[in-house]
Amino acid sequence: MRVLVIEDDQETATFLQRALKESGHMAEHAADGQTGLELAKANAYDILIVDRMLPKCDGLTVIGMLRADDVHTPALILSALDGVDERVKGLRAGGDDYLTKPYAFSELLARIEVLARRTSPDEASTKLQVGDLTLDRLTHKVARAGEPILLQPREFRLLEYLMKHAGQVVTRTMLLENVWDYHFDPQTNVIDVHISRLRSKIDKSFDKPLLHTVRGAGYTIRDSAQ
Repeated sequence: MRVLVIEDDQETATFLQRALKESGHMAEHAADGQTGLELAKANAYDILIVDRMLPKCDGLTVIGMLRADDVHTPALILSALDGVDERVKGLRAGGDDYLTKPYAFSELLARIEVLARRTSPDEASTKLQVGDLTLDRLTHKVARAGEPILLQPREFRLLEYLMKHAGQVVTRTMLLENVWDYHFDPQTNVIDVHISRLRSKIDKSFDKPLLHTVRGAGYTIRDSAQ
């Protein structure tokens, strides 16, 4: 991916550029909002990482101006402001995701990769498949080994998200923000309840489980237990 990091803290920017390059991505840097805005307009980036508090032009304004100019490059907002209202402001300003400081680089990397996949050609596919489990995003039909499986709307969204990221570990935070579209208390058991229901429907009657819990990390759906 080609990433633009809009960050005024030089130490943070240097760390992000180095870590992104070590992860196989190209990373450029803008030290203020105005420069970031100009670069984002003039170049084709796959992802924008935007600090919220910036000199010359704050991060939310940068994103809002880009959206007004029909620039829809996915943007991840970084901020020390972690209240729900602040997150909502960021998303309503045109941000695609919101990560609070301090954060683990591994989570930041996972989030920008998710954002990049949302705009990839794979998103045009209406059918997802993992092993003998199939999901049709248009008809909302799910089947395993040809046997129809009836899911509630939230269960369908949960399965769809997991299948879109098949083979990858999906964190609880990612599920809360992308399946529930809201920032619940991370300790809530809403995920556990839905995962349990989903597992009983797609795995219980079959010899080989597809949905796996990765202890201390999250969940993954894959064709075989490894």
